[in-house]
Amino acid sequence: MAECGRKALSLLEAARSRYESLQISDDVFGESGDDSSDNPFYSTSGDSDSDNYIAEVGEEDQHHHHHQKRGGKESCGQRGGAGGGGSGRIGAGPPGSLSRSQAEEEGWTETLQDVTVPPFKETYGPAQKMPVTATALDFFQLFVPDNCIQNMVTQTNMYAKKFQERFGSDEGWRPVTAQEMKAFLGFVTSTSVHRCESVLSIWSSGFFSNRSIALKMSQARFEKILKYFHIVAFRPSQGSNQGLYKIQPFLDSLQQSFSYTFRPSQTQVLHEPLIDEDPVFITTCTERELRKRKKRKFSLWVRQCTSTGFICQISVHLKEGTDALATLKNKPQLHSLVAKQLCQNISGKNSIIFTGPSITSLSLFTEFSKQDIYCCGLLSTRKSDCTGLPQNMLVCGSTPAQRGQSRVMMKGSMSLISWYNKGHFRFLTNGYSPTKQGIIIKRKSGEIPCPLAVEAFAAHLSYICKYDDKYSKYFIFHKPNKTWQQVFWLSISIAINNAYILYKMSDAYTVKRYSRAQFGERLVRELLDLDDCSPTQ
Repeated sequence: MAECGRKALSLLEAARSRYESLQISDDVFGESGDDSSDNPFYSTSGDSDSDNYIAEVGEEDQHHHHHQKRGGKESCGQRGGAGGGGSGRIGAGPPGSLSRSQAEEEGWTETLQDVTVPPFKETYGPAQKMPVTATALDFFQLFVPDNCIQNMVTQTNMYAKKFQERFGSDEGWRPVTAQEMKAFLGFVTSTSVHRCESVLSIWSSGFFSNRSIALKMSQARFEKILKYFHIVAFRPSQGSNQGLYKIQPFLDSLQQSFSYTFRPSQTQVLHEPLIDEDPVFITTCTERELRKRKKRKFSLWVRQCTSTGFICQISVHLKEGTDALATLKNKPQLHSLVAKQLCQNISGKNSIIFTGPSITSLSLFTEFSKQDIYCCGLLSTRKSDCTGLPQNMLVCGSTPAQRGQSRVMMKGSMSLISWYNKGHFRFLTNGYSPTKQGIIIKRKSGEIPCPLAVEAFAAHLSYICKYDDKYSKYFIFHKPNKTWQQVFWLSISIAINNAYILYKMSDAYTVKRYSRAQFGERLVRELLDLDDCSPTQ
């Protein structure tokens, strides 16, 4: 018994050592759980969400339960598990898949060979060293500098002038200043700290009132700035990006600042982060209030560093019509275009990209491999483009599979893996050798053998899922009706989270170890230029 325990422990430590690059772990926001020192995938907690991440969602009833638990929003785990598990029946394969003879002609074989990914060509982490005295505002202004705020001032005043020329003068309006614009950003950002859905509650006498910051600006003045606030006052004559023209210059500036301030690790993930309303408000809303909520008219995809959670690049796409989101999700080729856009700056660096079912495809991975971008993606016969893949690997056989059993076929350096764990999970990868084995150690089930690609996918994606779970707590809760403003405040939320990651990786964190909530409160007070900038304890 003791020998078995030592063996399991050594296997666990060996597995964890393969993911030492996950530096911040789930302590990224300074709110450690019982398993904060471990990679989330190897959690020993009995009620851990990651315990059900990829190993337990193969059955339909379990997926339905988890889907309800998350308020109807697909999490990383659902996109990873439900897309691959339980799909594929005996019979014809998905459209574009190859018969056995066609697969042999195309070069697919069950003879496996070792695959080696060239060394990563960069060191990851902050691109510049911040002083030990750096404040929360200093980190935030790496992404939203003074010249960006000054542009908001100029455009807001221009819009107010043009608006009043057309609709009549506004006696209560005076041109906004840079100091007022910073305070305006601070007031709206405070909704992410105090989790208040209406920023105007700051000046109320209710539960979310905040007398300490309300004195900095009157409610009437705030509402005037809110009325005229703009990033781009007028539609440009050329090159406008339709509905995004009012926010596109800011998004472009933000993308550049993300690239200049941080170098991501070798492993990154392409996915949609959680951007729905916080579940606490969903559960307390009446049915009538829920009907009145306007659905988002855009979708947001990100490329995210799996070692730290830093979002390296964002891609925003407007929806067209009420059924456009469903149409987009049924067209993997559109998601392929999103993936190409998100990865255009990492060619030639030997990065490894993890993808969900809607992006994973042989044609995309082959194109990426020519750019020295390696991939590992989950496949779904319902959501993925299965063109060029062997049919016999995509349908369930007549013989019941055993837990941990896997089959692999190769074409060149590309491996197609079918792995069974309470459901069939299929992976396409050229980033991990099919000859190397990994292991998943679960508290209840013990050791589950798997190909190394499966272990890596689960470990990195579950980390991002835990990041998203905590990230969603710190969204700016102010919810404007205009789409460009929704995108703007979401982008500010991403910038603040990235700023905190840089802060936590800097020397400034060794002086004052602020949690994410404290960092947000400190930033609000610095934007408002309050004398006492220390967070409330």
